Amino acid sequence: MSENTLIELKGLTKRYGYGDTETLALKDFDLEIKRGEFIMIMGPSGCGKTTLLDIIGLLDRATRGNYILNGEDVASISANRQAKLRAKKIGFVFQNFNLIEDLPIIENVALPLVYTGYSKTSRLKQASRALARFHLQEREYYYPHQLSGGQQQRVAIARAIVGSPEIILADEPTGNLDSRSSHVVMEELKAIHEEGNTIIMVTHNPALTAYATRVINMLDGQIDTDIKTVADANLPQPISVRFKKRKEKKVAEKAEVEATIELPKPKNSPKSKNTKSKTKAKSTKATKSKTQNSRRKK
Repeated sequence: MSENTLIELKGLTKRYGYGDTETLALKDFDLEIKRGEFIMIMGPSGCGKTTLLDIIGLLDRATRGNYILNGEDVASISANRQAKLRAKKIGFVFQNFNLIEDLPIIENVALPLVYTGYSKTSRLKQASRALARFHLQEREYYYPHQLSGGQQQRVAIARAIVGSPEIILADEPTGNLDSRSSHVVMEELKAIHEEGNTIIMVTHNPALTAYATRVINMLDGQIDTDIKTVADANLPQPISVRFKKRKEKKVAEKAEVEATIELPKPKNSPKSKNTKSKTKAKSTKATKSKTQNSRRKK
């Protein structure tokens, strides 16, 4: 596997059901994805597109085969670590938006940051910046039902990128949108890709392949055609993401507070003791001198 390879799938098979009801969604599927690619996956319904996306997004496991993510075999990773990887490295954009109706959109966007160790205030600040990018800052405290379909999908994209993930997975992101809203959404995804994100998108719309650097057509759980439109050397420079651990973050915050706030000196410091001793000595000397003068007068 080359240094620039982000994802490698080897002999991936996904089986549903048993016996006569058994269905193979993926069959001995092989795929290598480079950092910075914008891949469009096409094919008829039931060919395994969404299953493939779920496995790449760590939402499902293959029945057989190897999934290597950033040089690490996913099968050897615990469920807890997979959840953390999913939260930090992967952003999701769905056809039906998947926004929580009872939360304002700023809190919807901040949800992926819950597992990253940031405080609630920090999460909301980052969500606000992500919404500002899509010109939705004035609607931060609107609820999803108060937005149009195109606006809800832009909120979903803001949620996907709020944690600066390396991989964006989009499952029919324009499927429920009109042509104008679809164009706006695709332009936003294009801008995100040009910043270095790797995007893997499922679509039925062949007109959208103009945005891709690689187009894969699937058939019966396998790759039918695989066409690159941009050479690996011309892909955007991959983004570099580093997530602070909770302990590191607290140390950094403490250092920042101490640098800006002058703490009061403790009462029992050596300086305070010396000052007290000197004052006491001066007082004793003055009293002694006054007593001697009084005796001389007598």
